[in-house]
Parts: sequence; structure tokens; C-alpha cells
Amino acid sequence: MTSTSASEPPAGPSDPFELLKSRSYLTLLVMGALIGVPVAAAAYYYLKWVNVSQNWVFTTLPHDLGFHGAPAWWPLVPLGLSGVVVALSIRFLPGTSGHKPTEGFKAAGAVAPVDLYGIIVASFATLALGVVLGPEMPLVALGSGLGVLAVHLVKKDAPAQAAVVIGAAGSFAAISTILGSPLVGAFLLMEAAGLGGPMLGIVFMPGLLAAGIGSLIFVGLYHWTGYGPFTLSIPHIPPFKSPDGWEFLWALAIGVAAPVVAVAIRRLALALQPRVERRMFALLPLCGLAVAGCAIAFAEATGRASSEVLFSGENALAPLVEHAASWTAGALVLLVLFKGLAYGISLAGFRGGPTFPAMFIGAAGGIALSHLPGLPMIAGVGMGIGAMTVAILRLPLTAVLLASLFLQADALALMPLIIVAVVVSFVATARITPAEGISEPTPAAAT
Repeated sequence: MTSTSASEPPAGPSDPFELLKSRSYLTLLVMGALIGVPVAAAAYYYLKWVNVSQNWVFTTLPHDLGFHGAPAWWPLVPLGLSGVVVALSIRFLPGTSGHKPTEGFKAAGAVAPVDLYGIIVASFATLALGVVLGPEMPLVALGSGLGVLAVHLVKKDAPAQAAVVIGAAGSFAAISTILGSPLVGAFLLMEAAGLGGPMLGIVFMPGLLAAGIGSLIFVGLYHWTGYGPFTLSIPHIPPFKSPDGWEFLWALAIGVAAPVVAVAIRRLALALQPRVERRMFALLPLCGLAVAGCAIAFAEATGRASSEVLFSGENALAPLVEHAASWTAGALVLLVLFKGLAYGISLAGFRGGPTFPAMFIGAAGGIALSHLPGLPMIAGVGMGIGAMTVAILRLPLTAVLLASLFLQADALALMPLIIVAVVVSFVATARITPAEGISEPTPAAAT
């Protein structure tokens, strides 16, 4: 009799695609299509009310209180309040109120529906009140929680695998709303979770179907509500034809410089995080005030709006690029400095995604460098976005795709430069990052 080593994995199906013929898999596909509808609607209204609340807090409310525009000190009020609300949510609501953004972009796994209360409260207080984090991770968790809830409502004794797959499908649908493409959203989660091998297509299909259906619902809501679409593509950018030798040298330089900035931001966040977590109620509001202080200092030093430093940056990126000629190199350097400080502080304890602030800082840095010879502005933007994104997320394929998504009009011509900057940045980040290294997806996340 032969024995099987305990270290060997159990044997799997000889042909995973046999699952496509099963009735249970067809049920998962149907549920994936159905879950795309409520998830897309929830994500749409979540993003809408975040934007509406930001405008009300920073524009309408100061006028209602009798000010002629928001006074310079105004960011202190909402940012301090954000720290209080997020601390209360983390302490008293179920779960951890969402993913810690210092861990990068991660597949959410199967989120327990009861955890959605804390995720929504903490992320809304983070985003609506001006903290420098994005909506992508709360949307991923929201989609997963709604997917798991749907499975339990349909069949209380459903197997755990069904909850995982439909939860992932909900995440696909939710992240596609902010990225504007089912394929981009699915690609991002696929790389973050480390999916691969023969089972990739099997697990991928319900999520891709949910993302496609969700995108259709999202487009319908644009027209029905009249609020307008959420799009990341920058509409008016200068044309770029083909790269030359100088621009490839700039790709190498930007690929080396971006990790230095990213690692400094991350080390600041990791140094603050354990201290903030030990004294959440005292220190998280102080972190909010520090973020506000960065915004106020930038506004006073440059004469520009404090909102350039606040918020995640996905809505401010297009105006930054379109009006790049109005920025001096000095103002752009200060923008990178103060946005980077605010970003590092925000990562330490608030709840949101790390992607969009990194992209904004990369774009601002690229525009600043374009004041030097040999670097067209739009090439600097593309390489800066790609290099900074991969230095923060450690997802090289996604970094290339996101940079191209923002710069669709020039994406094909800029692609070689973006790829070089991303690859150099990815390798350089691994070289200079402390012992923690590049985090790998957990087996549970990959499943």
C-alpha cells in the first residue's frame, strides 16, 4: 500500500471545465448576473452621495453659516470630525470598519453582511469629509457583502464556496462602477487576488457577468437621475505621437524616483499606524487635523485651493492635467510634498482605498518634471501615474492599465514609456522596501 504525503495538496478535478456543465455552476452564473443589479445601484448612490456631501461640507455649509467662501481654517472642522466618526465606527461597530489601506489593494474575500455597517460609516466619513483616500476598497467590500447577503437570503445553508464566488462577483460589479469598465475592474481584482491556472476562467465568469450587468445598470442610472457619469478618462489632453530616446531615459528616471516617494509615504503610515490604533479616540482626530494642516499650509504657500491636497484625487486629476500650464514647478513640488504627507497620515488609521491618491501624486510629479528639457507634459503624467501606482499597489499590470485608462486618447502611443516606468519602479520598490517585501495574496483570497 502506498501512502500520500501530508504535504501534498489533495487531488483536484482532472478537468475543471467540467464544472461548466453542472447545474450548480449555471446557478452561480444566474446569481452573478442578478447580483450585478443591486450592487451597481448601491455603488452608484454611494459615489453620488459622497460627491454631494463633499460639495455641501466644503462649499455650501460655509456659505450657509455666513462666510463669503470657506475660510482658510475650514478644513480643520470636517477633518477633525472625520477622525472622531471613524474611531467610533472602528471601536463600536462590527468588524474592523473595512480594510486597512496600508495593506494596499486587496481582494476583500467574503465580507460578512453585518460588517457593512462599519464599512459604510467609516468610509463615508473618510471620503465625504476630505481625507486623502479613495473609494475603491469600500466599493469592493460593499459589493462582496451584498453578494454574500444575497446568497444567504436565497439559501441559508448554501455552501461556503457559493458565498465566496458570489461575493467576488459583487466586488467585480462594484469596482467596475468607479473604473468605468467591467474588464478593468475584473482585471484589477484578478491580479490583486492572485488568480490563475485552469480555475481562473471558472471563477472569473460569474464576476465578469456581474460587472457587465452592473455597468449597464450604472449607465441607465446616469440618464435616469440626470446626475451624470463617473468617468476617469481625461477628455482634453495634448496629442502624443511616438516616444523618442530622451523620453525613454525619462521613463528610467521616473521609475527610480517614484519608489523613493512611495516608500517614504508608506513608512510614515506604518510608523503612525500602531500608535494611532493604540489610542484611536485621541490620535485619529489629531491625524485628521494634521491632514487639514497640510491642506492649509499648501493653500497659504501657493494661493491655490486646499482641495488640491484634500480628497482622493480622482476628480481633481483631469483638471490638474488640463490646466497643467497654469502650474509653476514650485507649486507642483509643494503639491507633491503636502499631498504626500496628507496621504501618509490618512493611510495610518482612516478607511478607504490607496489607489487614487498615488495616481494623483504621480501625475503631479510628472507634470513638475516636464518643466525640465526632453519630457512632454502628457508623457510625464502617464509615466508618473504608472510608476507611482505600482510603487504603492505592487500590481504592475494594473498600474499600466490604470495609467492607460486615464489617458485613453494617447494610451497606445504612451504605452511603451508607461511600461518601462512601471517595470523599473516595480523592481526598484522591491529593492528599497524594508523586510516586509511585496505581499503575496493569501490562499483564501486566491480561492
